Amino acid sequence: MAQLSDDCFAFGGPLLSVEAAAALIADRVPPLVGEEAVPLRQALGRVLARPLIAPLPLPPFFNSAVDGYAFRHADLGATGATALRLEGRVAAGQAAAALGPGAAVRIFTGAPMPPGADTVVMQEDARLEAEAILVPPGLKPGANARPAGEDVPQGAAALPAGRRLRAPEIGLAAALGVSALPVAPLVRVGVFSTGDELASPGTPLGPAQTHDSNRFTLLALLAGLPVEAIDLGILPDDPVATAAALRAAAASHDLLLTSGGVSTGEEDHVRTAIEQGGRLVFWRLAVKPGRPAAMGVVDGTPVVGLPGNPVAAVVTFLHLARPLVLRLGGAVPEPLPRFAARAGFGYRKKAGRREYVRVRLEAGLPLPVARKFERDGAGLLSSLTESDAFAELDEAVLTVAPGDTVAVLPFAALF
Repeated sequence: MAQLSDDCFAFGGPLLSVEAAAALIADRVPPLVGEEAVPLRQALGRVLARPLIAPLPLPPFFNSAVDGYAFRHADLGATGATALRLEGRVAAGQAAAALGPGAAVRIFTGAPMPPGADTVVMQEDARLEAEAILVPPGLKPGANARPAGEDVPQGAAALPAGRRLRAPEIGLAAALGVSALPVAPLVRVGVFSTGDELASPGTPLGPAQTHDSNRFTLLALLAGLPVEAIDLGILPDDPVATAAALRAAAASHDLLLTSGGVSTGEEDHVRTAIEQGGRLVFWRLAVKPGRPAAMGVVDGTPVVGLPGNPVAAVVTFLHLARPLVLRLGGAVPEPLPRFAARAGFGYRKKAGRREYVRVRLEAGLPLPVARKFERDGAGLLSSLTESDAFAELDEAVLTVAPGDTVAVLPFAALF
């Protein structure tokens, strides 16, 4: 389990920038200890605990990259086409006999190069005449052939420690003959919602209640990360019960996430509950939506208190919870994906904070066009389902005019 010092998140300023938050997490949160070996079929999304050292070269032998004819480059004439006698054929999966001077062999993609051969002419570039082939001039030595280890040399680090394993990484491990990989432990994350105004989906609503959405949004966001996510339900607006629940959950989780209850209202109890079980540093994160956010430590377990408004909860999750999960899980830092777009809207904002504007994306040249969603409220879940991205306006930006270049964070790569 995570065991952090109470003051690991200590920060003296009134507002914390996105970059400062990431640096604080990277500097003061150690990864979880341990590893386990998992079969390739179970490795997707896990974090590689140790470098994968190639046990053999990839490809493992000198082979043809095309369908064609293999021969010794030294046999080619200095000018004009060269006639080489044809001696047999080699298909993928077959052993190849040594090739003598002045000869060529029919060869197929992936087949081993015959000993002595070093070059391949593509079948469409050669001309077959009786028992010989005519090879055109201009081929360089080694053309259309793949040396052993061209992709990954034997003994090289094929994958670094901390890499999250996707389909390409798993495919590479399989190509190297590796059937299981050493991975870091899953981060055990408990997720609470807070507030008497919430009811779980599927249960009747009281006269002043709404159905809880944040807990399910956060659990879905966690599903794309190397975690074991646990639904811990809804905490009531009760300071004693909230403190007790956090302390109980801290004993069996590596990270706790809450939503709601982190502002300064009389019914906001998460801040006080964290302080009772450890230490709180209240981060007024310099972002909009999402400024009210809390981070602290309860009995050695980090706790992140996200805002109650759904869009604000998503934004602060991306900047606080996501990097914290990756750090605990031993993953290398993964910046949020961004690309450039052309603003199809005008906008004014305050200096000193980063703002995230929900936008729809339209095809355009030379850049796609970002159209602002019609409404701005941080509680509008439809603004996420009917948009494609966040337009990110950094701290120094005061105005955006139509046609300006803006950075956008595509939902398809975030959620």
